[in-house]
Order: sequence, then structure tokens, then C-alpha cells
Amino acid sequence: MTDWRAVGYGFVVMVIAGLLATVAPVVGHIGAGLIGGFVAGYVAGGGLVSGTVHGLLAGCVSGVAVTLLVAAFGGLVGLVGGPLGGLLSGAGILLVGLLLTLLFAVDSALAGAIGGVLGE
Repeated sequence: MTDWRAVGYGFVVMVIAGLLATVAPVVGHIGAGLIGGFVAGYVAGGGLVSGTVHGLLAGCVSGVAVTLLVAAFGGLVGLVGGPLGGLLSGAGILLVGLLLTLLFAVDSALAGAIGGVLGE
């Protein structure tokens, strides 16, 4: 059973750590995923599989939320080039963001597995 409270905690930690990660863009955002995934796995407990699932869910939820916000902003900025420019820029950002969501979810799942084992 999914503990959505644990996923929510992981999501909030990822968003806050991601905002603070602007100082070190690449390392910071990967670290944000690791920290948030660990928190989700630790709060959920239940061992390796449970921690992995909860870390993965937290990473996916945060990645999709950020991707949708950035794609909407990119679409609005792209409207300067007309309606087609807005559509193409928003769609391009959305596709790249979904790929990054997948990558961030993987490190969150690994950290969630460690958190799930330690949270038992």
C-alpha cells in the first residue's frame, strides 16, 4: 500500500532542496533527488521494495510538477513567436522535462531503497 504522506514529505523536501540547488546546478539537483527519495523511503519504511517505490513516486511527482510549470512558462514565452512558436516551445520543454523526470526518479528510487532499509 502506498503511503502518500511519505511521498508528500519526499516531494516537499525535493522541491525545497531543488530551489536551494541553484547554487550548484547539476550536483545540487541530483542531490535534491537523493535527499527527497531518502526521506520518502525512510518515512515509509517497510524495507527495500517499499522504500524504492516511495522514492520513485516522490521523484516522479516532483519531476512532473516542475516540468508542467516550466512547460507552461515556456509556452507563454514562446507566444512571442506566434501561436505555433508557443506550441513548439512548450511541447519541446515538456518532452525534455519528462525525460529529466525519468532520470531524477531513478536516483530518488535508489535513495528511497536505502531509506526504506534504514527506516525499518
